[in-house]
This record gives sequence, structure tokens and C-alpha cells, in this order.
Amino acid sequence: MWELEYDEVVSSLRSAGCVFAEEEADILVESASTTAELTEMLARRVAGEPLEHVVGWVAFCGRRIAVEPGVFVPRRRTEFLVECAAALRPSVLLDLCCGSGAIGLSVDGVTELHAADVDAVAVECASRNLADVGGTVPVGYVHCGDLYDAVPPDMRGRFDAIVVNAPYVPTGDIGLMPREARIHEPNIALDGGTDGAGIHRRVAVGAPQWLAPGGHLLIETSAALAHSTLRAVVDAGFTGRIDESEALDAVVVIGSPPSR
Repeated sequence: MWELEYDEVVSSLRSAGCVFAEEEADILVESASTTAELTEMLARRVAGEPLEHVVGWVAFCGRRIAVEPGVFVPRRRTEFLVECAAALRPSVLLDLCCGSGAIGLSVDGVTELHAADVDAVAVECASRNLADVGGTVPVGYVHCGDLYDAVPPDMRGRFDAIVVNAPYVPTGDIGLMPREARIHEPNIALDGGTDGAGIHRRVAVGAPQWLAPGGHLLIETSAALAHSTLRAVVDAGFTGRIDESEALDAVVVIGSPPSR
């Protein structure tokens, strides 16, 4: 079918350091319509561009989520955040620092979804993803702005849950990240401040006024940062706990209403 042989694609990817060369080759071949398009996509990937940006989508929680250059690529570990949120059965959900909108779109049972991000490119991408979902989310809105400043004021006190995958890489560690992330993903989606928990503290402080009675705050974090994130949640008045998934190497801090 292709003038460019499959084995050549695999070999090029492997030579470029792609650990899962066969899997990536399958995705590239599936996504390309012509030999010329496949050749161009392969060149972009070999040059270090994230595979998801090259093909325009990422597999997340059983669906394809559109991503594009300049938008943070949802990681597999973030599926654990979706799992934790779904277990709480929220009807009205806020996906804060939404990026592509993958998290909010993947929580089953939501009847009203609000997603917000400070990056206009991410907001446009999330808007397209919400529009493509159709009837799965009966009501969905995407807002642009800094954290809660983006959310319509009439939503105060209405959210059953707030899910957050805010940047949590300490500023000094950005240079240690894989090249494709630090070069091709926006720094604003990676940099969590001096200790990595700066945005988590801001999110936690503002959450109580936006949550409905009995609502929950869920923040993805790292094993190294878990206790700093937990402290931010507890200091904001929540009863907090740390949930972990060994299989996904994922950590989520959950803030629950304080015990009476």
C-alpha cells in the first residue's frame, strides 16, 4: 500500500530513540492517508515532536481526544484522576487547568461540565473536543482565564466536584523533563513554581466557595509532592487524603467536606 515500507518506519523511529517504535508505526500508518503524508509525519516524529501532536489525537480513557501543537498532552496516569472523580458521581463538574478537556469529558455521569484554562490555545482545543462529544455531555462550557477568574460567578457553590491537573513540576526540574515535553508543550502547562505546589495552594484556597455542600476537590500530584499538596488542601479547610495507583504510577489528593 505504501511506497514507504512499514519496516522503514519502525527502523526510523527506533533510530530516533522511540522506545515503542512498532506501536508508534502502527499509529502513524493508520493516521496517514498518503505516502507523502506518512513521510511528513514520520519526519516530524523523528525530529522529536510528540506523536500525539503529529497525528492530532491521544487515546485517553477509551476515546480519542484531539490535541495539537502547543497543547499539553494528557498522560495515561491522569486516567486515575478520572477514576477517582467518577467514583464520587458528580453531576456538575469543573475541570480546572483543563488543557484539551480530556479529564472532564471522561468522567461518566456528568450532566453539566465547565472547563477552564488560562491558555487560549488549550481553550480552543477543549472547545472542539466538547463539541465533538455531542450528547454525551448535555451541557458543556469552556472558559478562558486564570483559575477561578475564568468561571462564571453564578456557578459559585454549584460544583459537586472540581478536578485539577494543574502544572506541578518544580521550576528547577523543567530542564530534566523529556525533550519532547519541555520543547513542544507550553511551559505554562508544566511549571508548578518553586516547589511545584504553588498552583495547588491557589486552587485549594479558592475551592470552598465554588463547591456545593458536600462537594470534593481532586488534584493530581506526584509522589514527591503528595504531602505538600495534601497540606494545601487541609489548610483550605478540607479533610484530605492521598489516593495512589501503582499500576498507573499516579497520585491524587482528594479534599472532602470537613467532618462535623
